[in-house]
Amino acid sequence: MKALYRFAAAVALLYPLSGAGAEPLQVGQKAPSFQLRDQDGNLVNLASRAGRGWTVVYFYPKAGTPGCTTQACAFRDSIQLIRNRNAEVFGISTDDVADLAEFHRKHRLNFALLSDPDARVTEAYGVKLPVLKMAKRRTFILDPQLMIRQINDQVDPALDAKSVAEMLARMQAAP
Repeated sequence: MKALYRFAAAVALLYPLSGAGAEPLQVGQKAPSFQLRDQDGNLVNLASRAGRGWTVVYFYPKAGTPGCTTQACAFRDSIQLIRNRNAEVFGISTDDVADLAEFHRKHRLNFALLSDPDARVTEAYGVKLPVLKMAKRRTFILDPQLMIRQINDQVDPALDAKSVAEMLARMQAAP
């Protein structure tokens, strides 16, 4: 598995552009809508978040790998800072629901992980790795109208959650 993860990282460096043929998403665009199953098999519809606060959507390559575990646990540990900013977090990978359920349980995560097994949402957000059915590590912050307000394509897994909380505070304080 480590070899596959290293290969995926190398491919991402060779092909730094977003998904095959997809136009990169931009700040100010409406976020692509989706319906995905969470770690418990429940259907989560992004459209249901409209008007309910801010939404953080982060994509990660593979549950259980070191960087993905670090990032998920950082969100777990900082979730109250983010929720205090009227935001909810969703982690998306191409892992199946059963793998996400195990990852969620093992690390006692307190936010939803969503399964994108056919990589359609990963592709729609422009974060699919070429050739592989895996996502690049990206974090999107959506406002209450589901408009993209920030895209972080230089994600540090250990610092992403605190960075998101700080960015939410800055954006919400702006006139």
